[in-house]
Amino acid sequence: MYAGGTARLELDVSPPATVATVIDALAVAHPAVGRRLRDEAGRLRRHVNIFVGADNVRDLDGVNTVVPEGVEVAVLPAVSGG
Repeated sequence: MYAGGTARLELDVSPPATVATVIDALAVAHPAVGRRLRDEAGRLRRHVNIFVGADNVRDLDGVNTVVPEGVEVAVLPAVSGG
């Protein structure tokens, strides 16, 4: 919906890329997605989980986590309910 209905995107970011640079590139390509990932202060929203490969960036260096070339970055909303 916010990314034109596609589940996968390819972004062109120059190495060494971090999660922050990936989010910046995503926000340029799809501004509505960028607004959903970061709050007004530019911090990653609490309900957003970002993985570099199999690792949650919250367990690494947050948005400063380096993204090795060729490794997939996954953005997943938190799922909750009752």
